[in-house]
Amino acid sequence: MNASDLMTEDPMTLPVTAKVKDAVAILRTLEFRHIPIVGSANELLGMVSDRDLRSARAADLEARIVEIMSADVMSVGPEADATEVIDLMVDTRVGAVPVVDQDGGGLVGIISYIDVLRHLRNALSTEDDEE
Repeated sequence: MNASDLMTEDPMTLPVTAKVKDAVAILRTLEFRHIPIVGSANELLGMVSDRDLRSARAADLEARIVEIMSADVMSVGPEADATEVIDLMVDTRVGAVPVVDQDGGGLVGIISYIDVLRHLRNALSTEDDEE
C-alpha cells in the first residue's frame, strides 16, 4: 500500500499571502486540523495546524500566515510505503503529512491520522464481512 492509497487528494490549501484570520475561518467551517500553505506553483511552503492557530493571539489575526506556519515540513511522495508514512507520523508526533509530487514538487494530497484510521476501519470491516 502506498501513500496515494491513504491520502486525501487536492486538499484545501492557503496561499502564502493569506492572513491568519483566513486559516481560522477555514478551520472553524471545515472538519480538519491542518492546512498546507502553498506558493504560486502549488509548491508546499509550510503547514498550519489548529494548534498553531490556537496559540495566535487575537491581535495576530491580521498577520500573514507565514508568521505562524511551520516551514520545516516533512513530506512524502505518492509512492511512499504506507507503513513508512505511519512511522513518520508516530515518530515525529504530527497529525498530518503532505504528499508532494516528486517530479514537479506540487502538492497532490495530504494524509492525516483520520485518513489512516478510516482506511484501517474499512480494512477491518472487510475482514469481518469475509468471516
